Amino acid sequence: MLVHELVFQGETDKIAFHGENSVTYGTFQEKVEGYRAYLYAQGVREGDNVGLFSRNSKEFVYSYMAIVGLGGVVVPINFQLSAREIAYIVKDAEIKTVVTMHTLDLAEALDQQGVDWGVNQLVLADIETAIATGDYAAVPACDTIDDSHDCAIIYTSGTTGNPKGAVLTHKNLIANSYDLTAVVFTTGADNALCVLPMYHAFGWLCAVINPLHCGGAVTILDTFAPKETMQAIAKYQVTMVYGVPAMFNILARSGDPELLKTVRTYVSGGASLPETVAKLFAQRFGVKIQEGYGLSEASPVVTMNPHDRIKIGSIGVALPSVDLKIEATEGEYSGHGVGELLVKGPNVMRGYYHLPEATEFALRDGWLHTGDVAYCDEEGYFFIVDRLKDMIITSGENVYPREIEELIYGYEGVLEAAVIGVDDKLRGQSVKAFIVVEAEKTVDVKELKQYLTRNLALYKVPREIVVLDALPKNQTGKIMKRMLS
Repeated sequence: MLVHELVFQGETDKIAFHGENSVTYGTFQEKVEGYRAYLYAQGVREGDNVGLFSRNSKEFVYSYMAIVGLGGVVVPINFQLSAREIAYIVKDAEIKTVVTMHTLDLAEALDQQGVDWGVNQLVLADIETAIATGDYAAVPACDTIDDSHDCAIIYTSGTTGNPKGAVLTHKNLIANSYDLTAVVFTTGADNALCVLPMYHAFGWLCAVINPLHCGGAVTILDTFAPKETMQAIAKYQVTMVYGVPAMFNILARSGDPELLKTVRTYVSGGASLPETVAKLFAQRFGVKIQEGYGLSEASPVVTMNPHDRIKIGSIGVALPSVDLKIEATEGEYSGHGVGELLVKGPNVMRGYYHLPEATEFALRDGWLHTGDVAYCDEEGYFFIVDRLKDMIITSGENVYPREIEELIYGYEGVLEAAVIGVDDKLRGQSVKAFIVVEAEKTVDVKELKQYLTRNLALYKVPREIVVLDALPKNQTGKIMKRMLS
C-alpha cells in the first residue's frame, strides 16, 4: 500500500474528519483529486521535494496526499521556525514549491542561504478558491512508484548543528502503521484526536495515518487548550488520544473525567513520561497511559506498552516487526545491561537526505543508533535511562538527568522539572535543576535540595535549583533543555 491510497480505506459516506464542517471519505477523495490536479498544473512532478508549511488542518492532509499521489516527496516544515531556519530547509531539500498557510517573507533569508532558484509559494486559501472556481484537468495518481519510493523528509531538531532530513519511504510509514494497529487495536470505529502538530512524525503517523489506515476518523485541533480540547473530545466522541507528557500532566491535575469518558486509549510519546504524572492520571481517570517510544528516523514508533500489560515507567515492548538490542556503552553502567538502544525494522529511514556520512554513522551495520541509553527487563520491557547527549559527567562520574527529574516530579508542589549539566571549572560539569511550581503552592528550594540529598549520591544532587514560571518547550511539548543554562 502507498500512503495516498489511505483516502480509500473508509466508506465514501463515512466521516473521515470531524469538526465544525465534518468531511466524509467521499469528499476527502474529491478534495485530494482536486489538489492533485491543481498542484500538477503548478508544475509538481514525480520526485519533487515539496515544502508543506501549515498548522493542523484538513487542508494539510489534502496537500500531503496530493503531493505524494503525484510521486512527490513532502517536506513538512515546523510553522514556528524563523525565516532563516525555513530557508535552510528549502536549500537543503532543494525545494522549489511550498504549500503554505500564508505567504512567507523568505527573499532575504533565501538570498543569504545562497538559494539561486525561485520558490513558488502556493497559499492554501488560494488553492481552495482555485479548485472551486477553476477547471483543472484530472490527474490520476502516479502509477510508476512503489512502496520503496520516498514519501517524506522529516527534518530532525538536533541539539547541535543544522537539522538533518530523515528520508522516509511509503513502506516505512505503512509498516509502522500496521505495527501500531496491532498494539493499540485501532479499528474503523475509532476517532483519533490530532492535537499534536502534523509536521511532527509522532502526530502524523499515530493520529492521522493510523486511523485513516483503519478506515477510522480524525478530530483535528489546531493546538492544545485544556478546556477546548476536552470539550471537543466530548462533542465528537473521541476514542483515542495521542499526547505528550506536558499535556497529560495538565489533564492529570485538572481534567474532567466526564468529558473524557468516550476515550478508551491514551498514548504518550515525544518525551519520557514521568512516573508521577502516569500514576496521577491513572488515579484520576481509571485508565493507564500507554507510553511508547520513537524517533523521526523510525517513522517514528519503536516500542509501545501493550494495552493490557502496561508497566508504568517503561516505554513498553518492541513493535511486532521491530528488532531492538542494547549496545554496551562506556561508564558506570557498562556490563550491567544498560547501553545505547539500537533499532532495526521496516520502519527505519532510508537515510539522511544528501548526507552519506551521517547516514552511515546512524545506520551502522544495519542498525539505527538512537543515542538513547536504555535497558531491558526479563519480560522484554524497555526502559529509557537518558539521552547519551544529555548525560552529565561530573568529577568523572556519569549522571543521568532523568533519574533526578523523576525524584523532583515526586516532590509535593512541583509541576515540572528539567535537569542539565553546566560547565564547572573544578568538576568539568555540575548538575543544575529548573522547576515550575504548581499554582497556589510553594516549594522551599532548600528543603527540596535536602530531599534530593537523602535520595541521591552526593555528586548527583543539583548544586543549584532555579524556579521558573515555565520551562521552554517546542510545539510537541518536549522541554528544550538547550535553552536552559
